[in-house]
Amino acid sequence: MYQQAIEQYLKQHGHDRINLKAVLFDMDGVLFNSMPNHARSWHKVMERMGFGLSEQEAYMHEGRTGADTINIISRRERGHDATDEEIKAIYAAKSEEFNQCPPAERMPGAWEVLQKIKSDGLIRMVVTGSGQVSLLERLNKNFPDIFQKELMVTAFDIKFGKPNPDPYLMALAKAGLQPNEAIVIENAPLGVQAGVAAGIFTIAVNTGPLPDQVLWDAGANLLFPSMPAFNEAWEELENMLTQ
Repeated sequence: MYQQAIEQYLKQHGHDRINLKAVLFDMDGVLFNSMPNHARSWHKVMERMGFGLSEQEAYMHEGRTGADTINIISRRERGHDATDEEIKAIYAAKSEEFNQCPPAERMPGAWEVLQKIKSDGLIRMVVTGSGQVSLLERLNKNFPDIFQKELMVTAFDIKFGKPNPDPYLMALAKAGLQPNEAIVIENAPLGVQAGVAAGIFTIAVNTGPLPDQVLWDAGANLLFPSMPAFNEAWEELENMLTQ
């Protein structure tokens, strides 16, 4: 299965091989089990502000910047974008609600596979639509000596969030990489779309409530049911990616 997915990717993009040098990780729902908190926070705050956004729909918007999510709902329900003041107020309220949630635990399997990837000498990067300082600070506390600040892409770095390819294109630029020198690890359809649009081999890990087909439809090259499953498969997969 892995070999077929790799061959299809190479054929589609005209590469001879994947010259693996880096692994680009989404953060929420991949490194941290934080998406339930995000979904509940978005739902509560948007409802309080008079907008309809279910927890299920919040998962579909995962990866967008906060402003993009707010404007999509505003256009749908009011026919126009939110004002800058509204965006700031809603996102501040959402951040406050999120920070009142129990701290998000490290995603099972994430630390283990990151240790393997570090031992393999590969670059580790985080590419997230989050701009919440509290979660970004927890990254280095939970994954010490794994990530470098200069090799992170956050909401503060980009104008256009996922599913636009810009976050992953910026990650490649920061690390001086070509698309066939990295792989993307994502859990959300918009993130998968972004990785694929950037021309990178994109692996979906379904840690949320969405059906697998949603991630396949977004263009995932491979799909794993959990981070522990991805961790267990890493050695075999890496061997095929570096042949």
